[in-house]
Amino acid sequence: MLDPVTKRKRLNISGIVQGVGFRPFIYKMANKYHLTGFVLNNPQGVIIEIEGKESQLMEFIEKLRHKAPPLSRIEGMTISDIPLLGESQFDIKPSTGLSEKFVLISPDVATCHDCLQELFNPRDRRFHYPFINCTNCGPRFTIIEDIPYDRPLTTMKDFELCEDCESEYRDPRDRRFHAQPNACPKCGPKVSLGEVKKGKWIPFQTDKPIEEAVRLINRGYILAIKGLGGYHLACNAKNAETVDRLRKMKDRGNKPFALMATDINAVKNICEVKPTEEQLMLSQQRPIVLLKKRSGEEHLLAPSIAPCQNYLGVMLPYTPLHHLLLALSNQVLVMTSGNLRNEPICFTEKDAFKKLEGVADYFLIHNREIHMRCDDSVTRVFQNQEMPLRRSRGYVPEPVTLPFTTEKHILACGAELKNSFALGRDNYAFISHYIGDLENLETLQAFEKGIQHFEHLFSINPEIIAYDLHPEYLPTKYAQKQYSDEKYHLVGVQHHEAHIASAMVDCKLDQPVIGVAFDGLGYGRDGNLWGGEFFLGDYSGFQRMAHLTYVPMPGGTVAIKEPWRMTISYLTYLGGTNNLEFMIKLTDAINPEQIKLINSMIINKLNSPLTSSVGRLFDAVSALLGVCTQVTYEGQAAIELEAIAGDIPKSPYNFGIEFDQVYIINPLKIFEEIIAELQLGIPRRAIAAKFHVTVAQIILQTCLKIRDDTGINSVVLSGGVFQNTLLLQIAKEKLSQNRFKVYIPSRTPVNDGCISLGQIALAGFLYKE
Repeated sequence: MLDPVTKRKRLNISGIVQGVGFRPFIYKMANKYHLTGFVLNNPQGVIIEIEGKESQLMEFIEKLRHKAPPLSRIEGMTISDIPLLGESQFDIKPSTGLSEKFVLISPDVATCHDCLQELFNPRDRRFHYPFINCTNCGPRFTIIEDIPYDRPLTTMKDFELCEDCESEYRDPRDRRFHAQPNACPKCGPKVSLGEVKKGKWIPFQTDKPIEEAVRLINRGYILAIKGLGGYHLACNAKNAETVDRLRKMKDRGNKPFALMATDINAVKNICEVKPTEEQLMLSQQRPIVLLKKRSGEEHLLAPSIAPCQNYLGVMLPYTPLHHLLLALSNQVLVMTSGNLRNEPICFTEKDAFKKLEGVADYFLIHNREIHMRCDDSVTRVFQNQEMPLRRSRGYVPEPVTLPFTTEKHILACGAELKNSFALGRDNYAFISHYIGDLENLETLQAFEKGIQHFEHLFSINPEIIAYDLHPEYLPTKYAQKQYSDEKYHLVGVQHHEAHIASAMVDCKLDQPVIGVAFDGLGYGRDGNLWGGEFFLGDYSGFQRMAHLTYVPMPGGTVAIKEPWRMTISYLTYLGGTNNLEFMIKLTDAINPEQIKLINSMIINKLNSPLTSSVGRLFDAVSALLGVCTQVTYEGQAAIELEAIAGDIPKSPYNFGIEFDQVYIINPLKIFEEIIAELQLGIPRRAIAAKFHVTVAQIILQTCLKIRDDTGINSVVLSGGVFQNTLLLQIAKEKLSQNRFKVYIPSRTPVNDGCISLGQIALAGFLYKE
């Protein structure tokens, strides 16, 4: 006979609760509290039915709320009383499939401590096995084909478990219980080493492919290595000749290479590592972290790893294969994305053999299929807070929570550069992995495939389609062509308003703000190219309050690659011919006839669209100082200007702020005073530092005027220019000293990788419940 205080409850749990050890955790807890019932995965999350004494039921639920597995994230829990069944035990039941599938998916997780112990234990049956994993680590997002997250619906479906692995998989007390990628040398994926000639794979006859790969790297060869979300190109970071060859073969210009080091001590040999940076490097996400170079240790790396930079992008191994490669080589390795310039990362053998044959000398591949490519994440620490630059592996597809619930499903197509798309439903925004610059067919196809996968994975059928206002952006053309049917609601979202809305979501703000959006450029509502903008508003809409004065961009986007054109533009448009003559005398890098030609284009308004971009202002000053006159990657001129900046002075250069319907910032005096200092022989590093102080002062003075007019005291900073941490530090300090509340995103990038989130927020608010 049942105890009169016995009850039965059903718990429906949503969130990241599949593939993270949630069911074995529930099983162990139920047995601990002598409860009967069951747990199972379903397409919405997890269902638990528990039966037992009421006091023990309540204790179970309390532990569940506060002691869930570290990789899990409970988003919602409903509890209901149901009739007693009187079972004799607690079971883990097979997953169920329902018509409406919606469950949160875990990102890929770096190899855990327990698996590493086994990986390097000669007595363990998985000793040196490059695909070791368990419930607490390993691939997730990159191998999932469908939900619920069960082995038959992943790329591990082709690997039948051996008896030992099957036993672990079925045992609720085992760390590998229902670890979907579970495998061992007997039954799991395998690594092969070889070369590619005329697109044909030629494997080497070796039973130690990883050891042989390490020998090849140490001898100065470049290897294409298949990893978790795609291929890397790897070489010895000390070997200057090999690094130079990789840079040339990849047509990378001066863009820095990412590095991978054996452990945190190896990182500390080449970089300064603060406690918060160390914590981030050792996190389960294992991103590339930007770290300050250690002075005097330049000889430890090839000089062309990161030309004209004060920082290195470094990550630690995050797969067993990486751990083996780094442990056996005992070297710092270049570990850069396996792709050609401006193309997405290769993730299939067919693609890698075709694209990388002329770059890599040898290939280290494996036979576990990657279902969805996913590039490495890049981040840094600013004032003890994470500041993502690229949100991808390890973070995606974990959603960002919106401050409201949307009535309809949404697709946000994002920006053209640093693209990520986003899909929205309920109060979630699912921001995609890093797609890249949408400037060619290959990247567009990756974009389209990614959208289809996310729609399928999260059961999203978008009705609202948000896109950037720029008529020539590929994502905009995609939205307007693909969703032209009248059943869709197309919503154009201004680029910089999306920047501010994204930052508001990131910072969990739901009140009017002053939004400062500084970047390279974005299409403005007046048809000009904006990029030095001040807004006032919230999710219901923004009002443009101030901007940098318009100047011509001679040659259009060519001026981005040749920043000296912007110098000519500022000197001609604002300062007349005297300053232009100074420019001709100043530099030998530009032909005087070219300078005169650009001057003529500006005067005659030929192919010279107007821009208010702060990014182009940085370009102009960088070129004026002779720091960077030709760009080989986005933002190079501004990055190198920041890198040479010296001690921070107290006083800025002069500038003007005038009112003509909105506040307009005129930087003419900045250029006049810089030219005067150059003529006096003032060091470039001092001028660079003073210029940063000046831009921060522009932000402060303009925000003060807007606060005086409106009473709004909260300032949100977004846009690619704020990746410049020197500017960010000075601006935040000035604003805080003047009693502003300053908000900076910490979960999403300030660059164009955040645009899709802002589009979701602004378009979704129109259709919120």
